[in-house]
Amino acid sequence: MVFQCQRDSWARQFTTRVVSCRAAELRPEGGGGPVSGFQVVLEDTILFPEGGGQPDDRGLIGDVPVLRVTRRGPEAVHFVRAALEPGTEVLLSLDWERRFDHMQQHSGACPLTPALGRAVLSWEELGRQRSIIELDTPSMTAEQIEALERSVNEKIRERVPVTVRELAADDPDIETVRSRGLPDDHVGPVRVIDIEGIDSNMCCGTHVSNLSDLQVIKLLGTEKGKKNKTNLVFLAGNRVLKSLEQSHSTEKALTSLLKNGPGEHVEAVKRLQSSVKLLQKNNLNLLRDMAVLIARDFKSKPVPSQLFVLHRKEGDSEFMNIIANEIGTEETLLFLTVGDDKEAGLFLLAGPVEAVENLGPRVAELLGGKGAGKRGRFQGKATNMSRRGEVEALLQAFTSSGSPEA
Repeated sequence: MVFQCQRDSWARQFTTRVVSCRAAELRPEGGGGPVSGFQVVLEDTILFPEGGGQPDDRGLIGDVPVLRVTRRGPEAVHFVRAALEPGTEVLLSLDWERRFDHMQQHSGACPLTPALGRAVLSWEELGRQRSIIELDTPSMTAEQIEALERSVNEKIRERVPVTVRELAADDPDIETVRSRGLPDDHVGPVRVIDIEGIDSNMCCGTHVSNLSDLQVIKLLGTEKGKKNKTNLVFLAGNRVLKSLEQSHSTEKALTSLLKNGPGEHVEAVKRLQSSVKLLQKNNLNLLRDMAVLIARDFKSKPVPSQLFVLHRKEGDSEFMNIIANEIGTEETLLFLTVGDDKEAGLFLLAGPVEAVENLGPRVAELLGGKGAGKRGRFQGKATNMSRRGEVEALLQAFTSSGSPEA
């Protein structure tokens, strides 16, 4: 189970023959319905099938795009949209940018792993953004992370060679290399990756030929993992450069928005946060005062209506409940809403207990929302505020007839 992509990870084109082609379906990684196409097996391939924590390659068979490559026993299965005739000689072309990125991340994990020892449980690339190593430890200190990053980058500067060996399954040398075991369906020679003076391990992935090809490794820190585990997040090679470019673009944008230098960004944002908190507090106080005034205005009328309806774009649940508390709900039925008048928002139905119990679920249904209530209050979220008029008509009919079936 050694393919040309593993013998020569730098090969970008390769001529081979089609062995078989059969109809199949592919379920896209991002979701959606299955894609109809064909599973193609070649005599050999430079397109790596996913495995060992490394994603699969992309490329072309002739001019036909390869959408997925998976391993099936000793075979690499290429999924394509067009049928290919068995026996046909074809030229494979590799998506080199994707491959080299994977090579750098995969090889970057190798000098990190032995330094972390038995704490390593697994490693995985996350899309095209970052990679993680899962550790069987609750934490790592900043000092440990800094020392590890410094050590690995020293090895990169020393241009440590990376070589590949193919050993027979019964070769005694296999016992001397680090391994997590072979797949149950493994056949053929065993592939061993040697990093001179650092590590020797079984691995199916594609690798650089010298640690200098990694350029640099940056440890971004740790994240809390599952069940008291820790995820060590890292970038290698071109991902470090892309991350730096993105950070620089963000820095330039913030400099323009905040009107100060990069060294003052944090303090400027803190000042803005303080201002926003103060504005929010003042706004909340104004809404509370407004709620009291709205309620008092209603109660000051010579003959208060049995139904009070109010909608405001600005507001929250507290705003509505203040109005309900101030007006009182023993005799008056209140229907209050806040939010966008045509989209989503919040609602409150308050009034006599029996009336609210009967009408609450119907109001929620009309507004396309959900709610709950007790003691004469029924409130919740609505997804269709444009139907407020229908709710008001229902409540008008009820207050006129005294029946929820009106």
